[in-house]
Amino acid sequence: MPRFVVEGGQTLRGSIRPAGNKNAALPAIAATLLTREEVVLQNVPRIRDVETLLDLLRSLGARVEWREENEVGIRAAGVAGGRPDPELAEKIRASILLVGPLLARFRSVDLGPPGGDVIGRRRLDTHFLAMEALGGVRKAGAGIAMETEGLRGTNLFLDEPSVTGTENAVMAAALARGRTVIRNAAAEPHVQDLCNLLNQMGARIQGIGTHILEIEGVEALWGTTFRLSSDHIETGSFMGLAAVTGSEITIEDAPVEHLDSILLGFQRLGVECSVQGTSLVVHGDRGLEIRHDAFGHVPKIDDGPWPAFPADLTSIALVTATQCRGTILIHEKMFESRMYFTDKLVGMGAQIILCDPHRAVVVGPAKLRGSVLESPDIRAGMAMLIAALGAEGESQIKNIGQIERGYQHIDIRLRALGAKILRIEGDSS
Repeated sequence: MPRFVVEGGQTLRGSIRPAGNKNAALPAIAATLLTREEVVLQNVPRIRDVETLLDLLRSLGARVEWREENEVGIRAAGVAGGRPDPELAEKIRASILLVGPLLARFRSVDLGPPGGDVIGRRRLDTHFLAMEALGGVRKAGAGIAMETEGLRGTNLFLDEPSVTGTENAVMAAALARGRTVIRNAAAEPHVQDLCNLLNQMGARIQGIGTHILEIEGVEALWGTTFRLSSDHIETGSFMGLAAVTGSEITIEDAPVEHLDSILLGFQRLGVECSVQGTSLVVHGDRGLEIRHDAFGHVPKIDDGPWPAFPADLTSIALVTATQCRGTILIHEKMFESRMYFTDKLVGMGAQIILCDPHRAVVVGPAKLRGSVLESPDIRAGMAMLIAALGAEGESQIKNIGQIERGYQHIDIRLRALGAKILRIEGDSS
């Protein structure tokens, strides 16, 4: 198994560009199943989750062709039914995104249980409720098996603003008969990207970027070329990287329009940033001091549905807080296992009190030292990598396949900033 060997304590400098939004690429790939015509997606990150989902489409009979490093053409004319390869489906959580398109186009879907990060309970009820409301009927089975005599528009209130649940509902409703209104819909940038793609394919979706989506079903969608937006989660990761390493880094082509809550969260940690056109300059070399709430109360960073601070950045905010003067509460509300990686940071010298599965108190600054680490999931893995880059001495990070599921060529891009990081094939044990 490959690993990263990191020599920490280096000041980084230069520019880095975030990849295309991973969480936009996955539903966009699934949406290509809604038409027989070719869809060309640009700014697609070349990461493991994307490649696995493309393999799933190939298993269905779709033609998939990488045109350039980050451009892929997909034509699903050869897809004849809705039974993806079950072994591939178990590798990624994103396989769940095939349910809506396959049910809409082929009136049936038989999907093996989806996989994904082990960060806590990740319920699928929202997907089932949405598909059933649109006219899907569940069949008995170990995975997700549904059929329909034809989807029809409906008034739908999601029991939670699930991102993938919203995306499945929108894709299914795009080809349903009549009008669908989805309330309590997710509104994240990647949901917006999907809706904009679908509209470019001929769908009729209103309310994009809000929590109420209105979809007028159409008989067919057509092909198009669509460019995905830059990844706001990767942008936030690079903000944390600059802060922990005490560096000034320019993030080019940053999705500035999607950074309000992220900038606010990092400002609370004392991280100064400035917007220069389409670039974000992170002044991590100016000293970090946590900004207390009014009357000296201990501040907190907590996540929530968009446009609140993203759950995927709580791990990055936590490791950043270890290098900030002061005390802060990090409250991750969504997944009860995401905070468990904090024991690895404590082993590196961080001062963290894990209050319960969702809350951690961080006291800083702490002098971190190199360690042997293992990545449990994408975001915690990136947080550990950032900690290793800010620590004194050498660190080894194992199970880096988790990191590489979400961050394209991360070692190469970090070396361009001056980081001392090597990707070694084969485990040291």
